Amino acid sequence: MRRVPTVVFAMAVLAGAAGCAAQDGATSELLPTTTPAAATTSASELIPGAPTTEAVAPTSTPEPAPAAIMPTVICMNLQEAQNAIQAAGVFFSRSEDASGKGRAQVMDRNWTVVAQEPVPGTPIGEGEAVLSVVKKDEPSQC
Repeated sequence: MRRVPTVVFAMAVLAGAAGCAAQDGATSELLPTTTPAAATTSASELIPGAPTTEAVAPTSTPEPAPAAIMPTVICMNLQEAQNAIQAAGVFFSRSEDASGKGRAQVMDRNWTVVAQEPVPGTPIGEGEAVLSVVKKDEPSQC
């Protein structure tokens, strides 16, 4: 079954109502119709002579969210470090194996943060926090 887009359906209903009103002897003026910017068919194409108003794009861009401040997370387990970064207001951080072996951090609590970028106190955004980690039973300065 083919679905009719809501905008087209609403315009057709309005056109039908206007036609019925004109036939019943009521005023023959058409109601103003607002068409969304994304509509591919304007009201004037469906109803000749119908007034239309077009949506106008905003003139200003939204301001970026305020930056969070990077907390000190060295010597925390990876899960605690991620929680601290999220509490600061950033929900996406990255981690990497400090041994250079490229191991994936599957169980975050089994990894210890040995370095962080950027340094504590630096404003950060999503994905900018990078934590270097080793397995908790491996040698570290912690």
